[in-house]
Amino acid sequence: MKRRHLLASCGTFGLTAVAGCLGAAGLAEHEATPAGVAPATRAETGYEQTGIEEVAVEEEVEVSVYSETVVARNYLVEHEKAIGVEPLGEQRSAVFTVLTTPQVDVAGREFNPVREMSTRELVELIEGNYDDLENVEHERDDDVEILDQETTESRFSARAAFGGVPVDVNVHVSEAVETAEDWVVTIGVYPQQVAPREEDNVRSLMENVTEGVDDETVDSGEDGERVPNGDEVGDNESDGNHENGETDDGIVDI
Repeated sequence: MKRRHLLASCGTFGLTAVAGCLGAAGLAEHEATPAGVAPATRAETGYEQTGIEEVAVEEEVEVSVYSETVVARNYLVEHEKAIGVEPLGEQRSAVFTVLTTPQVDVAGREFNPVREMSTRELVELIEGNYDDLENVEHERDDDVEILDQETTESRFSARAAFGGVPVDVNVHVSEAVETAEDWVVTIGVYPQQVAPREEDNVRSLMENVTEGVDDETVDSGEDGERVPNGDEVGDNESDGNHENGETDDGIVDI
């Protein structure tokens, strides 16, 4: 399944009314902190942390003579598991992603729309931004506890393609929970053939999301490129540009 983009800002922030004062108030730039999964849970479920990516989303806010560029720096922490399913053989076809996106609070109002998005709205973004994900259908809703907060987790069925081979998959999405400064969303995808095992694993991964990540990152194995570890993420931040770079169209590559 070839990944393309996930809408991280999920639209504009709606900050027009406060343009001209954000910079002066130190509110023109917002940065999330990456969140991951407890190492013990990764070991128990067989998932490896394979990527930590920062992507900046820029929005130009204008009103009258004022113009501001608001920057939101989001993080995607990806975990993968190699599993064997027919007719694919063994490959990393089970993926669990933790998205953190910053709270954008101005005068007591939250402008980051992720806060209010339902799992159905979130999965629509996912469906529209995977090259080979289609026929997404809602199956059920459940409650899950993430970072000591109860939220909605939904399961969707879908059809994905791995190396051109169509495979039925399950997609799990959780609504946002909050940390002190961010919103956290989780996404799990795996072939339906392994649902009896991986559904429980995805739930365990959700329930053991942690604020912060360690540097235990391994090669994703997708293209042979080495994935930066946690220490190198800080080095990458210094130049403000990553492999997928800053964008002004509200997208995050995953």
